[in-house]
Amino acid sequence: MAVEDIDKLQGDRKMSTKEMLPRIYKYLKPQIGWVILALVFSFINVALDVIAPKFMQGVIDEIQHKARIIDVLNSVSAPTYVIVLAVSMFILTILGQAFIFLETLVLNKAGQKVVYDLRMEVFEHVQNMSQDQLNEMPVGSLVTRVANYTASLSELFTNILVNALKNIITIVGVFIIMFTIEPALAGIMAIFLVVVFIISFFFRNIVRKIFTKERKNISDLNAFLNENLSGMKITQLFNQELRKEGEFGEKNEALRRCRNNVMLAFGIYRPLLSFLYCCAVATVFFFGLEFGLTAGAVLAFYLYISKFFQPIQNLADQLNGIQRAFSSSERLFNLLDVKPAVRDLPDAIELGDVKGKIEFKNVWFAYEKDQWILKNVSFTINPKETCAFVGATGAGKTTILQLIVRNYEIQKGDIYIDGINIKNIKIDSLRKTIGQMLQDVFLFTGTVRTNITLHDESYSDEEIMEVCKYVNADSFINKTEKGLDEEIIERGENFSQGQRQLLSFARTVLAKPKILILDEATANIDTETEVLIQESLEKIKNIGTMLVVAHRLSTIQKADQIIVLQNGEIIEKGNHQELLKNKGYYYKLYQVQFAEK
Repeated sequence: MAVEDIDKLQGDRKMSTKEMLPRIYKYLKPQIGWVILALVFSFINVALDVIAPKFMQGVIDEIQHKARIIDVLNSVSAPTYVIVLAVSMFILTILGQAFIFLETLVLNKAGQKVVYDLRMEVFEHVQNMSQDQLNEMPVGSLVTRVANYTASLSELFTNILVNALKNIITIVGVFIIMFTIEPALAGIMAIFLVVVFIISFFFRNIVRKIFTKERKNISDLNAFLNENLSGMKITQLFNQELRKEGEFGEKNEALRRCRNNVMLAFGIYRPLLSFLYCCAVATVFFFGLEFGLTAGAVLAFYLYISKFFQPIQNLADQLNGIQRAFSSSERLFNLLDVKPAVRDLPDAIELGDVKGKIEFKNVWFAYEKDQWILKNVSFTINPKETCAFVGATGAGKTTILQLIVRNYEIQKGDIYIDGINIKNIKIDSLRKTIGQMLQDVFLFTGTVRTNITLHDESYSDEEIMEVCKYVNADSFINKTEKGLDEEIIERGENFSQGQRQLLSFARTVLAKPKILILDEATANIDTETEVLIQESLEKIKNIGTMLVVAHRLSTIQKADQIIVLQNGEIIEKGNHQELLKNKGYYYKLYQVQFAEK
């Protein structure tokens, strides 16, 4: 992975609001019709909310006028106006709540669809990354991006944006109506508005920095938890609990300090707004008397002050959400900006009928620049041959297998399958023809059936059991209570290593690959299970080309070709008997393993 890509992943590349808004809008655009409808409902609700104090002003002034002419105790007019006021306010409240319900319903429908599409894009993007890129990315950090950060954007789309716009419109509408009641007093209120916006501007810049740091700390904490919960067995085995607690405490403390800074910032900001609100109310009462306003006008101004400051305080809370969403967006977009290192060429082709011939021509490969793992490697494996790779740890055996399926890209040379350069083959088509059995078998939470078929429902139970019998996996599947429907817990911990390997073998054979890769597939299993796998290998070795990496030379003696690697170079080639006659590196390995015999 390029250095700049790693920097992006760690969130070091800052993105401006101007840069992020068009990208956020891209996801909102398909749902823009629903958003506009929600805005219409929101505007109607704002209008109903804003006219209520003006309506009350008229009623109060009318009651006050009647009270000066007629004795209120002997008049039916005043009670009538009170009833009118109560009924009118009830109707306005019901209408307002109805439009709030419609607005919320529509917004959530649009927002959840936006977030669904975004999550799918991020997950698909991660799946398309190469192995070296994924190795650079902490799993906890990826989980945080796909789950938590998209949730922050969901809040942005379903709540914050429309409500922020509604609050801005409310502020403008309230100011206009106050201006029609008493322009001079409205002008004084405008001064308070300017002060509040200046304070909010500085607050926004401070909070964004805090939230960016908070997001990074959350990601680091999740990555630490994911790694250490998975490796808890090792931690306990080596009595490392106290050290891990200390490391977790450091990360937890960093997050706590960030959260405290957020609370401190809002702890200053909100009381400051409340103080300005009290000053504004006192100003209304003082100047209301000075300007000779009616009781209804003073009451209206007082109510509008609440409607004036409440949206501003709401904007502060929404500003909190906007900053969280923008910090989340920044890290999501940084992830999306990391281009997959292994990609299809524009003119890449689908593989047809695969014979299984594999050629390496002068291949050089390094995980890190100039630290060559493979050096000028060349060999040919003919269709349906079994080829084994032998050598010390780090010699490059597993790397060769990884390169064939394009988990990594080579720096020099070429790799061919049936005479076609693998760079000219579509990645999914290439991998569809290759079955892999690895030393570390991964089983998903589900059932035996879903782990063998990988949720491909086109296979019948008869086909699945036929394959299980073929690879000797039926020997333990039939002993379980539910057979193919037996539950598998996380990572298959309720099955032995050997049983997991046999399920992996069944999964591979069911896909009917033309090329089969076995990378230390028998390294960590018991002798009995190894015998079962060896029997299965004998059955299928003529079905397709087979590539085997194994430290146990007993498992590869019948291979058509054995390639011996040392320090990334081929030092010997031939079959078992030929290599023994040469009395080279392979002969020495054989002597060591079979010294007792």
